[in-house]
Amino acid sequence: MRLFRSLTVSAIAVSTVLLGGSQALAVEADQAATSPAAKAQPAAAAAPGADFTGIAALSNCSASLVRYAESVSTDRALVLTNGHCYEGGFLNPGQVLVNRASTRSITLLRPDSSRAGAVRASRILYGTMTKTDMIVYEVNESYASIKSRLNVSPLTLAKQGPADGAGMAVMSGYWKRIYTCSVQATIPELREGDWTWKSSIKYRQPGCETIGGTSGSPVVSTTTGEVIGVNNTGNEDGQRCTVNNPCEVDAAGNITVDQGAAYGEQTWWLYTCLTATRTIDLNRAGCQLVKPAA
Repeated sequence: MRLFRSLTVSAIAVSTVLLGGSQALAVEADQAATSPAAKAQPAAAAAPGADFTGIAALSNCSASLVRYAESVSTDRALVLTNGHCYEGGFLNPGQVLVNRASTRSITLLRPDSSRAGAVRASRILYGTMTKTDMIVYEVNESYASIKSRLNVSPLTLAKQGPADGAGMAVMSGYWKRIYTCSVQATIPELREGDWTWKSSIKYRQPGCETIGGTSGSPVVSTTTGEVIGVNNTGNEDGQRCTVNNPCEVDAAGNITVDQGAAYGEQTWWLYTCLTATRTIDLNRAGCQLVKPAA
C-alpha cells in the first residue's frame, strides 16, 4: 500500500494513497465530431472503458457509481472504492465495517471527465482491507434520481472474476485518466505490510502503471464494460511484503516480488452475500466476504 505522502505531478503537490506504478498513460476522451454530416448521424455508443461514465472522485482516491446486475432504478445507489480510502483512515487487519454511518461527499463525472455533480453517502454497507480491499457506500438518493438530476448512469458489477488475458481498463476519477492493459494473472495471496489479500488481480505491463490517487478506481472489462475488480496497490521499490511493496505468495507458499507490478482486488464476492432484496447478509450460506470479529 501507499501511505499518504507528497507526489508532484505537473508541479502540483498532492497527497497519495496506496497505488503503485510509475508513469501514467493518459487517455483523452474523444471530442465530438463537428461537421454537419457528423452531426446528422446518431451518436455511436462508446466502447467499454473508453469514457468516464459512472466514474467518481473522492478527496484522496478514485471511485465509481455501481449497481448489481439485479438492481432496479428505485434502489439507493452504491459507490465503490478501496477500504484503505476510508475517510477514517486505514482499516486494521481483520476490521470490517457494516452499516456504518457516513456523510462523505462523492463527485461524479460526465463521460468527458468534467464534473457532473456530487452525491452524499448515507452509510457504509460493507468495508474491509482483509481478503479484499473495498468499501461499498450507499448514497442518499436512488439511481433514478441521480440519472434525472445529473444524467449519470452506474457501472454494473461483474458476477465473476476475470480470466487471464482479459482486456481491462483502470478508470481513475481522481486523475481523470484511463489506463488500459490486460489481466496477467490471479495471484493466490498478496501481502503488504500487515494486510493480506486473496485472489488479487495482477495487471500486465506496460499500460497500467498506476500511481497514488488511482486507489479505488474500478477495474473495468473492455469487453463487457462491467466492473471486474477495484484497483488498490503496486510494488514500487522491489522490496518484499512491505508497505508500498506487496509480495506474491503462490499456493505452495513461495514468495516472489515483481517490482512495478500493479494489482486490484475482487469485488464479485459481494454477490455471494446478497439477499433477494439486494442487501448484504454476511451470514448467508456461501458468503465469501470476511465477517466482523465476534
